[in-house]
Amino acid sequence: MIELCPDTDAAVRGITDGATVLIGGFGRAGMPFALIDAVLQAGPRELTVVNNNAGNGTTGLAALLAAGQVRKMICSFPRQSDSFVFDELYRAGKVELELVPQGTLAERIRAGGAGIGGFYTPTGVGTPLAAGKEVRRIDGRDYLLEHPIRADVALIRAHVADETGNLVYRKTARNFGPIMAAAATLTVAEVDRVVPTGRLDPEHVVTPGIFVDRVVVTEQEAVA
Repeated sequence: MIELCPDTDAAVRGITDGATVLIGGFGRAGMPFALIDAVLQAGPRELTVVNNNAGNGTTGLAALLAAGQVRKMICSFPRQSDSFVFDELYRAGKVELELVPQGTLAERIRAGGAGIGGFYTPTGVGTPLAAGKEVRRIDGRDYLLEHPIRADVALIRAHVADETGNLVYRKTARNFGPIMAAAATLTVAEVDRVVPTGRLDPEHVVTPGIFVDRVVVTEQEAVA
């Protein structure tokens, strides 16, 4: 049974210092800005954050980094034209970085949700990303062993939820949300609206409610 939260403060309660947090989004698309702002206000520190990138501008994930609440980033694209907050913190030695190729990142999260203990991929072989990892030759090709990512909390953005937590997404805002929802102990979704159970076409549901623990309605400018 999901919890329909009255506000974002209630939705993020219980996130503790040192938690690992999956945060959906590809750039701004699908980023759960309202939930991130609530975490910023709640103030947990020493967080390990998993996201496709390391924040944009001064809002959302970048604001969480600027507040000193993030100890480590696990991401694929730490640098871009507006990632100056992360850049400054990393160069000053104030945040750790684990760089993971995007496909590998997605598969590690998916493996975490599926209960898979690890997988082999050729991505990263022969590069510094292979340091310390097991290498296995399969059919004449080298592969790296990658381990799953599971988290204490997933914060995701969806378009519509029903009263049992089934989720549909809006266009590219879908990105990492579905796999993150399955890979966390606690999954919190911010949505545009909640509809009665049975209103959503089952063929359109992307994330089943069994993976969702809390839902909160927020307002956000659409980013496709």
